Amino acid sequence: MTTEAKVGAFVLGCFGILAFTLIYLMSAQFSRDTVPYRTYLRYAGGLEPGASVLFGGINAGQVTAVRPWATDPTRIEILLEVKSGTPLNEKSVAKLGLVSIMNSASLSITTGSNDAKRLPPGSSIQSQEAASLDEIAGKMATVADNANGLVTQVKGELEGISGDARHLLANLNTVTGPANQQKIRAVLDNVNTMIATESPKVDRISDQLIALSQHADDTIQNVNGTVTDIRDPIRKDLAELQSTLQAAKSLLTDMQVMVRANDYKIDDTVENLRVATDNLDQLTDSLKQRPWSMIRIKQPKERQVPQP
Repeated sequence: MTTEAKVGAFVLGCFGILAFTLIYLMSAQFSRDTVPYRTYLRYAGGLEPGASVLFGGINAGQVTAVRPWATDPTRIEILLEVKSGTPLNEKSVAKLGLVSIMNSASLSITTGSNDAKRLPPGSSIQSQEAASLDEIAGKMATVADNANGLVTQVKGELEGISGDARHLLANLNTVTGPANQQKIRAVLDNVNTMIATESPKVDRISDQLIALSQHADDTIQNVNGTVTDIRDPIRKDLAELQSTLQAAKSLLTDMQVMVRANDYKIDDTVENLRVATDNLDQLTDSLKQRPWSMIRIKQPKERQVPQP
């Protein structure tokens, strides 16, 4: 063996001894500062010995063993060691997690509650199952099936709404047709004729009521002169009757004034009815030209005439 080979073998041996010593010292130190625990899951999701144990997202230990539980083979027993002083408590929950997308699976433990009792070494940590990839895929397939059914239902409802809209447009076209327009015009003409005919009658009735009130006033005056010498209670009753008749006279006068003052309002009402008829005609023409305006919120912009 050459001298170079001997020197190389010596150097490699020294490096091996140094690495073994460092690993031994680190293992011994780590074993003295860790506390064992265990937990149980039905789905380990690729968790292996040596995987990180996270307490509240902080690296607190590692998994030492992953194996089927002897008592219940349907569950996976996970043995772990965490740093001494880690405040695991009865409210802490262990579940499968990931440090990042690029890393392998890890065991995540929640911090629990400060008021909960601390777990002694070697005790079991309560667990929470994580959804597997198969379960997630199954749920996504269920959602896709429901979405297809919803789309079909919405399509049917839209067809029903479209049919109702067409029916509504047909009804509006019937209501605003020429026959109904002629009927409305005939009704307005009848109202105008009735107002013109009855207005003089109302004036004559008002005049007759005023004349009657004046005659009643003269009669009361005569009666008042006749019973001047009668007892005071009778005079008082007649005075009250006179006041009542005067109030009636004032009321009739006010009624006549009100009737005459409202003559122009009647004419305005007839004019408004005629304007309403014209607006109805315009609405009919607009619906015939743009029937989509009953459904759309925004109407299409009118086309501009191109300038030369």
